[in-house]
Amino acid sequence: MIDVKHLTKTYASTTAVDDLSFRVEPGQVTGFLGPNGAGKSTTMRLILGLATPTSGQALVNGRPYREAPEPMREVGALLDATAVHPGRSAYNHLLALAATHGIGEIRVAEVLAQVGLTPVARKRVGGFSLGMQQRLGIAGALLGDPAVLMFDEPVNGLDPDGVRWIRHLMRGLAAEGRTILLSSHLMSEMALTADHLVIIGRGRLVADTPLSDLTSAYPSLEEAYLQLTGSSVEYR
Repeated sequence: MIDVKHLTKTYASTTAVDDLSFRVEPGQVTGFLGPNGAGKSTTMRLILGLATPTSGQALVNGRPYREAPEPMREVGALLDATAVHPGRSAYNHLLALAATHGIGEIRVAEVLAQVGLTPVARKRVGGFSLGMQQRLGIAGALLGDPAVLMFDEPVNGLDPDGVRWIRHLMRGLAAEGRTILLSSHLMSEMALTADHLVIIGRGRLVADTPLSDLTSAYPSLEEAYLQLTGSSVEYR
């Protein structure tokens, strides 16, 4: 479970996250939606302890993520798929991550197969497409078999088959009882993938609701988003 409580982050005169509170429950996909600059990535960084909140707190399974004794076994996260040394192979990148937690080579092979990268496992990441890098980042998030997973725009760079694969993967992970926080600017993906939506605008919460409540209250999710945030969102 992820529990965000009155979280605020200010940079100089700019408030990126403003008194934000929401909870991400296990067993469902929670879509994290908002226009560019709404504070989604900052919120994820705060949850992971990569940035320090100005006030408030974010807890993972009841404690700050920084206090987790084996972080990769508790939370798997993909924030930036390009943050990989281009000279390393996909296999060696994952093997280096695995070594930090005593995870063996068998698990590295398993996650490479799970994301469809086994045929290119020994190739250098510098030659990968963005979609392949996204798959590698997802493999890294799954490496420790964590109960909590966070993905920031994971469909970027994927072809239609890859997007469908992500959708199936997210739904399958949630069905296993895991906690899934998935950010996206694609309303269509939220409609097909998420069970629950957390929508923010200018760093503030504007909706925290089951997807079904929005679909019953508005003629379309695009209209719901426009009414709630005053911004349009890409729908394709």
